[in-house]
Amino acid sequence: MNALGAFFMSFTLSFQFYDLPLKHPFTISRYTVNIQKTVIVTISDGTISGYGEATANPYYHSTQERLQQTLSLLKPVVDAAELIAPQDLWAQMRPLVGDDYFALCAVDMAYWDYYARKNNRTLRSYWSENDAKTPMTSYTIGIDSIEVMQQKILEQPWPLYKIKLGTTDDLALLKSLRSVTDAVFRIDANCAWTAQQTIEYAPLLKELNVEFIEQPLKAENLTGMQWVKQYSVLPVLADESCQQETDVAVCADGFHGINIKLMKCGGITPALRMIHHARKLGLKVMAGCMTESTVGISGLCQLAPLLDYLDADGALLLAQDIATGVHFESGQIRYAQTAGTGVQIKS
Repeated sequence: MNALGAFFMSFTLSFQFYDLPLKHPFTISRYTVNIQKTVIVTISDGTISGYGEATANPYYHSTQERLQQTLSLLKPVVDAAELIAPQDLWAQMRPLVGDDYFALCAVDMAYWDYYARKNNRTLRSYWSENDAKTPMTSYTIGIDSIEVMQQKILEQPWPLYKIKLGTTDDLALLKSLRSVTDAVFRIDANCAWTAQQTIEYAPLLKELNVEFIEQPLKAENLTGMQWVKQYSVLPVLADESCQQETDVAVCADGFHGINIKLMKCGGITPALRMIHHARKLGLKVMAGCMTESTVGISGLCQLAPLLDYLDADGALLLAQDIATGVHFESGQIRYAQTAGTGVQIKS
């Protein structure tokens, strides 16, 4: 082994759990969250550190206990690694994690961040040199009473909102929200509708300045989605139906685009492959977030130059953040002018 290789073996993985209180209870069609549990992964050589994040999420069976077990399993692999390409480290880790893609994502993101900082480059520079054409992020309004949802919009003026639906009268709710803002709406039904509902709602939603519908049907209802894609006057994007790389081709028949979430697919490394595959199939590409800190959001936003749509408001929903990095001004990304993802953990 040469001296350079020996030097690169000196980084180590560590992780810490946090409870992130939300500004407001966050409700979708499946559950409500008041405090988001998350883990921050650090890969550091004592001078340079990279950061990644994964959250606990009941729908995807991600718990603090499971995250801790998987991260403890991955630690000796990372600690023994040299400064290899992130894709190569991901390939070494993948067989060890089973289906714990959330933990794999946190380590993959932390290593990409460390790798870019070590090479004194922004992370996004590995696939794009143009920050000027990044899409605007939406701001999510979770399900609540009409009055509370209206108040959330008034508290956070934004040019683009993602509205969570799946109530007993979604159209009436949306019309009420439209009365307080002229902003563009995107609708996320979180698997709560039927195919017939979606097709019938679409013309009415279009009149209310809705841009697209995200995951209206249950994840496994691909036959219903083929019908929706054929007859809906609005584009439909996959979320729960598109989790890992193998789902991209499956979704092509039933959706106009996909929403990639780093934690669901296992990190930045597979997300890059999913974007490439989706483009070959003629699909629109969105990347979305969980309710998470600026650590995860800053990693996600490195992909923004490759995307059509972005949903990266997770940290904006927190009562208190644990990091600085990427931030937003009226929906527009403002990158930290430093290497890697630009994340710094607050004291």
